[in-house]
Amino acid sequence: MASDTDTGRPEREPQRPRPAKTRRWLPGSRLGRLILVLNLLGLAILIAGALVLNELRRGLVNARIDSLTTQGELIASILDQAATVGEPEPQMDETLAKELLQTLSNPRAQRARLFDAHGRLVADSEWMADRVESRALPAARPRGEGALSLIPPGARGPSQTEVQRELAVEVGAALQGRHWAGMRRAGSGERVVSVSIPIQHVRAVLGVVTLEANDVDAIIARERAALIPFILIAISVTVASSLLLNSLVAQPVLRLARAADRVRQARARAISLPDLAKRDDEVGDLTRSLEDMTHALSERMDAIESFAADVAHEIRNPLTSLRSAVETLDLVQDATARERLLGILKNDVQRLDRLVTDISNASRLDAELSRNQPKLVDLGKLIGDIVALYQATAKPGDVTVRFLLQLGLSPDANVRVLGREGPLGQIVRNLVDNARSFSPPGDVVTVGLARVRGEALVTVMDNGPGIPPENLETIFQRFYTSRPKGAAFGGNSGLGLSIARQIAEAHGGSLRAENRVGPDGAIEGALFVLTLPAAGG
Repeated sequence: MASDTDTGRPEREPQRPRPAKTRRWLPGSRLGRLILVLNLLGLAILIAGALVLNELRRGLVNARIDSLTTQGELIASILDQAATVGEPEPQMDETLAKELLQTLSNPRAQRARLFDAHGRLVADSEWMADRVESRALPAARPRGEGALSLIPPGARGPSQTEVQRELAVEVGAALQGRHWAGMRRAGSGERVVSVSIPIQHVRAVLGVVTLEANDVDAIIARERAALIPFILIAISVTVASSLLLNSLVAQPVLRLARAADRVRQARARAISLPDLAKRDDEVGDLTRSLEDMTHALSERMDAIESFAADVAHEIRNPLTSLRSAVETLDLVQDATARERLLGILKNDVQRLDRLVTDISNASRLDAELSRNQPKLVDLGKLIGDIVALYQATAKPGDVTVRFLLQLGLSPDANVRVLGREGPLGQIVRNLVDNARSFSPPGDVVTVGLARVRGEALVTVMDNGPGIPPENLETIFQRFYTSRPKGAAFGGNSGLGLSIARQIAEAHGGSLRAENRVGPDGAIEGALFVLTLPAAGG
């Protein structure tokens, strides 16, 4: 179990615990929630304002229609009672009707028109009020550019014919005894709310009263003006949220990118941004992950440097021995001494071959563990195949290897783990080779398998001299070997147990060593216990 060379290295610094994630009232990431809430807030303000004002506009227009309808029905009823003459065929007294319309209408609030039973215009409140429409003249054009238009470009409304046609349709509907209410365009292009009420005497339609209100555009203009504060608030919230997101996300990510560039360009060992690592959100998680990643890479670089130094040291010893033996061989004439030197050369070559093999296995271990995907491995079958191979290749006098199912497991019991078959088999082979190298000739090494409380236990025990209590942990360090008196020099490279523990930890398990003690307290051999999480029931 390995050499007097103890290459002690500082233990790996434990990773800093990450803050526990608390339950949120809304699922998802914290920054995702913030982005969603801030953007929806501005949009909700704008939508709410638009919905409120649209409902207000519809309410005002409907209220205007109801008001005009009430006034029109009142005027039509009065005209029916006071301006109707003739029996049995009633007719409307146009003169009296004009006077009543002038008295009942309010030209400042709405325009009132009176039509007879044939749809002919009889009276108009604008005529009776002597109102004259006026508008500002446009700028004078230079001579020769054509006639001057009284209506500025872009302000033209529907033609007079279209206005008369729409009004005729409205009056025609009322002459058929139906109330008409709606919105249409006036000759100047503005929208007017109009109602037409038939003047009925019993069932005879004597005429039509039409009331128009042209303040709809003013109402809409006021509504649009009222919408401006909502729009400005929405814009302000959107800009503020954008600046906040830039400060919380874009700038920290840019800082992380620049820090990564500094690590690459300056060949630094790690990223360190303490202010970002304190944040309890995804940026903080990313910062801590990058710091841990670069810290792990830094440790890996230190481990590679240490491994290279250890390899150089371990290879230098047999090379020095080989050089000394080769230089001495030509000077020695005694056959016995020459035979002893040739034996030393043979042992050193074997030691170099073992070192190179174990170093190659150790250097390929990380790549093999990351390349192969874990799958269910039947440990009973795996260990049985390995033990059968040892038994098939055993020579007379070799240490025997046997497989023992423990704790009541039946021979066909399945103890399965999630892992990689090749590296797991390498653990068993390394432990068996280590036990055989410290066992007396012709002795027995026992490999056991058990399942205890959801864990798979693999044990390898021998009847050798055991392990010094102070070396129960140091034997798992690289290139550390402990040789009892009389053991062959160079029989172990000091990498087998280190590789075995590294594979076990990569599979979420552990590997420990202890001594088997007899009833009298004497050490009866070494025991290695491999613990792995068991899969299935």
